[in-house]
Amino acid sequence: MQAFSVDDLQMHPEALAESAQAGQLALVTNQGQPLFVSVPFDETMLREGVHVALAVNLFKSGEFSSGKAAELARMSKIAFIEFVSRLGIPVVDYPADEIKAEMAGFD
Repeated sequence: MQAFSVDDLQMHPEALAESAQAGQLALVTNQGQPLFVSVPFDETMLREGVHVALAVNLFKSGEFSSGKAAELARMSKIAFIEFVSRLGIPVVDYPADEIKAEMAGFD
């Protein structure tokens, strides 16, 4: 998630719009304190609402676990995992070396 200060936005107001167009969440701060979160207006928000869109984006960016995102989305963890899977968002993100190490244990 990108962070912008109010001063950043005054000097470069297009930066927040560019972040949203790229589908990224953005945190806007004032004097170092969180002020608001910018959530891209996309199909998920239109269909499911802001809670789900925010949860999906926070999960996708790695900011939230599936459990925390499910809580925010007001879904069970299983329902949330199924939902993001249908969106094509990977639920498990193992580095290749970890997968090889896990698979070696089966030999």
